Amino acid sequence: MAPPVPIKVAIIEDLEKIRAGLAALISGTSGFACTGAWGSMEEALAGVDGASPDIALVDIGLPGISGIEGIRLLKERHPRLVPLVLTVYEDEERIFGALCVGACGYLLKGTPPAQLIASLREAMEGGAPMSPQIARRVVEHFQSPRRPAPIPGYDLTPHEMRILRLLVEGHHYQTAADELGVTVNTIRFHLRSIYEKLQVHSKSEAVAKALRERLVH
Repeated sequence: MAPPVPIKVAIIEDLEKIRAGLAALISGTSGFACTGAWGSMEEALAGVDGASPDIALVDIGLPGISGIEGIRLLKERHPRLVPLVLTVYEDEERIFGALCVGACGYLLKGTPPAQLIASLREAMEGGAPMSPQIARRVVEHFQSPRRPAPIPGYDLTPHEMRILRLLVEGHHYQTAADELGVTVNTIRFHLRSIYEKLQVHSKSEAVAKALRERLVH
């Protein structure tokens, strides 16, 4: 009988010591193989085709392309790849930003090795592993009293609100355009206005702000 195929893991972490430690842990664990370890998202995007990972451990605070933007790019290019955040950041903007662009879970650095391996397995089985502190923040966010209406001052039009709601639901430019029966260029035009009004610079930042401030229901 052939041995089971190992779970192929990629690591995207700018700190060399942490990156090397994670690679050693994964490579030394039965049923796992580290097929790529990169210090930046740019390197990962260039190397992921050859590494063919099943799952990627992604830091948020990367030089150049951020982990959140990188997760979005990775999912666009490799829809089957499972990104799992491993970071020191535990603020709501980054948590929801990462989850909304495709991260399957969110772990904090300092997660014990055995728990990290268990979380990788859980993610591959369709779960959403989170450090306890992160899970608590997510629960508290949705349990906190809802504001009766969007915060005044952003002046989003009804059409812009519809587009923002689609982004929160996970749509990208093309699927949002299909949903509303408009062109992708029309979506891009309205997004520029939405970003300017919300004072953000990307889809992930807009989604995170919409969730944090209850702009959509």
